[in-house]
Amino acid sequence: MSFKPVVALVGRPNVGKSTLFNRLTRSRAALVADYSGLTRDRHYGEGRVGEIPFIVIDTGGFEPVAKDGILLEMARQTRQAIAEADVVVFLVDARAGINAHDHEIAQLLRKSGQQRVLLAVNKAEGMGASGAISEFHELGLGQPYPISAAHGDGIVDLIELALRDLAEPPAEEDAFEEAEHDHRIKLAIVGRPNVGKSTLINTLMGEERVIAFDMPGTTRDAIEIDFERDGRRYTLIDTAGLRKRGKVFEAVEKFSVIKTLQAIEASNVVLLMLDAQTEISEQDAHIAGFVLETGRAVVVAINKWDGLDSEAKERIEREFQRKLRFLSFARMHTISALRGQGVKPLLKSINAAHAAAFAKLSTPKLTRELQIAVEQQQPPRKGIFRPKMRYAHQGGQNPPLVIIHGNALDAIPDSYRRYLETRFRNAFDLAGTPLRIEFKSSHNPYTQES
Repeated sequence: MSFKPVVALVGRPNVGKSTLFNRLTRSRAALVADYSGLTRDRHYGEGRVGEIPFIVIDTGGFEPVAKDGILLEMARQTRQAIAEADVVVFLVDARAGINAHDHEIAQLLRKSGQQRVLLAVNKAEGMGASGAISEFHELGLGQPYPISAAHGDGIVDLIELALRDLAEPPAEEDAFEEAEHDHRIKLAIVGRPNVGKSTLINTLMGEERVIAFDMPGTTRDAIEIDFERDGRRYTLIDTAGLRKRGKVFEAVEKFSVIKTLQAIEASNVVLLMLDAQTEISEQDAHIAGFVLETGRAVVVAINKWDGLDSEAKERIEREFQRKLRFLSFARMHTISALRGQGVKPLLKSINAAHAAAFAKLSTPKLTRELQIAVEQQQPPRKGIFRPKMRYAHQGGQNPPLVIIHGNALDAIPDSYRRYLETRFRNAFDLAGTPLRIEFKSSHNPYTQES
């Protein structure tokens, strides 16, 4: 199994990184737009060009405000993302022209060892191609490519070029078939450094020991470690550079955004670890948002819970509700990875989340639950028309997808979608997995001529 390729967007502020990020990921972001509390300021997302999926990172989210006035003091994680990404797209501004910060970023890229850098000249709409890009040759990063992130000009060609020889279309195998032949739980344990990932992995694997050490180098192949607990098979997807030396597993206990995102993509259950002794960070929320966007089942473990007083415990619970309420469908556990406290219930929730993600939902039961839900609470009217829901069936797994057929369903508000989601969750015990609902109208009265 290979990881999806990663495209990192780099550039000084206000050159259009966020606009390009949103254009590349908007089809995926729309799937989770109605989740309450999910941050709109996203830094990680999924994109697709034709049949080729990829991960995109907006590195602008890691750039600190330098106290000493040096604007180009990039965060360590940005430098790490540049080095580890499969390709870097360096955005510059055609209308503003080159400035000193562009030169500094270009120098950083040349020193990074990154072999694949594409120079994208943004905001080039309405300008002749040669006029828009001519001065940017002096950055010494090869051929500049004029694009317009706002209008979409040149984007597909740019990304196809970026991904050339890096990616293959996914195998034609749907989630139903995958579920039939492979019942392994592919588990990604994600979290910030020192949250206790290595300690928990030691506890889960029993005799096989994980040692924290620092090791340079990356791999595009997913590192998979098989283990068994209580008769159940699991595969741990590497998030921290686990390497096997003889019978000993060693781990790079340094946080890598790219390895984390790739491991989430390769898993079917994500264990999100939080530290009870520190605040939930923006990066925790961004990683959690990416888990939701990819549709992965998720369980939350708050580690280092032992020894906290009641006031501290209430604080972390309030913080979770405030910053991660879009994960309300996930089961939350308080654990001590060091002492092994809470690990058995945690595994039960991981098993349950996996079962929910691959659950088979019968059409008669879905339709019956839909009818009861509508009887108890009608969808709101839009103008003179009230949406009519006729039947529901399952359209996919991992995450479960429910397709509802009827009339005038494009008028269904997000609040009613959430109401139906709650009904289906309760009816089928779908704790721990996102649930997608898709409406299909067989007849739309809004398009009728009067």
